Amino acid sequence: MEESTFSRPAASATVLVGTQFGDEGKGKLVDYLSDQYDIVVRYQGGANAGHTICFDGKTVVLHLIPSGIFNKDCICVIGNGVVIDPNALMEEIQKVEELGYDVKGRLFISHNAHLIMPYHKRLDSLSESSLSGEQKIGTTGRGIGPSYEDKFARKGIRVVDLLNREVLKEKLRENLEAKNKLISKVYEKEEIDVEAIIGEYEAFDKVIDPYVTNTQLYLNRQIRAGKTVLLEGAQGCLLDVDHGTYPFVTSSNPTSGGACTGSGVAPNHIGKVIGVCKAYTTRVGNGAFPTELDDETGEALGRIGHEFGATTGRKRRCGWIDLVALRYSLVISGVTELALTKLDVLDTFEEIRVCTSYMLDGKEIVDFPTEHQTLSRVQPVYKTLKGWMASNANAKSFDEMHPNAQAYVSFLEEALDVPVTFISVGPGRDETVFK
Repeated sequence: MEESTFSRPAASATVLVGTQFGDEGKGKLVDYLSDQYDIVVRYQGGANAGHTICFDGKTVVLHLIPSGIFNKDCICVIGNGVVIDPNALMEEIQKVEELGYDVKGRLFISHNAHLIMPYHKRLDSLSESSLSGEQKIGTTGRGIGPSYEDKFARKGIRVVDLLNREVLKEKLRENLEAKNKLISKVYEKEEIDVEAIIGEYEAFDKVIDPYVTNTQLYLNRQIRAGKTVLLEGAQGCLLDVDHGTYPFVTSSNPTSGGACTGSGVAPNHIGKVIGVCKAYTTRVGNGAFPTELDDETGEALGRIGHEFGATTGRKRRCGWIDLVALRYSLVISGVTELALTKLDVLDTFEEIRVCTSYMLDGKEIVDFPTEHQTLSRVQPVYKTLKGWMASNANAKSFDEMHPNAQAYVSFLEEALDVPVTFISVGPGRDETVFK
């Protein structure tokens, strides 16, 4: 394989973000890049994200542990911006260890990270099931939103609270008094037993204790010591709670700004921002999707690309790549270079369409409207490019790729004014081209 052109930054941090609606293939890129960084940090989201990694004939999905865990020289950190489901984390640690990789001494968890409690998952499912039709957000039901709600209402329970049994009891009783009223009076369901939760989370504390540290201080001390850090986002920019297609968004900030607040690494340490995007577009759950294809082409993209959610197994909605949305994502995250994934999914298409602008009320627009009602009314304007009808899986350099595939990548670069430096031409680690 051609030598990577991803330069190893001197004593700085790199942010890696998804630039679409999530599911862009960030896991493969982080896995590949982890040997160029000393530390990989997950900075937001929870077990609602699934990062799929293919190596040595295996396919592994990680939901909480950073994707760098399969590089034995890489330290992994779960930052303060992540909300942690204890059961999901313990299962994931066990899975990684069963694959022959050490986790203790290589995984650190922020003492300030918030925990997902059983009542968060219960309320998440009850709230979603009470909605109808287009009102549904399409939540995974993993308790992410309710956990963040408690965090910002200053009622959350953090990892550090597990260290003090009395503090934990008091917070749980206060929270459950309010939550149980909601569960029993509004949703008319059985209340949750506080004592059972206390026992369960005390047991979790004994297991998690060796991993817990002040990761904010740890990361900054490592950066000052000359170590390099890769900050790994979950979901995608268009699902950002502040900058995305609200209300059909996640509950955190996947954009590059969230990397700082979710890790404690200050902006002056950020050397570059890598944006990850598919060669087409997918979306899980509800919300406007201008380039969605409800036809045989959309079905083909989903079938060839195996477009089913890594977390929920839900079928993803598929469509052509949307440059209006991408330009917006690149701006709000300050993306300095692009990683293009799943180009191989387009190998059998005679023609490939690219959305370059929208039509709204008879006028052409090039700016992305994040407001749901407006975005739902736009019509995509396409440019059609020739397909390559060939595999690029054996290409070791950009020049070895099919000329039409090269033309597609070059068109994206020119339209977005950002260089494409990484091209995934297959699911495996080695099926990668650097430009």
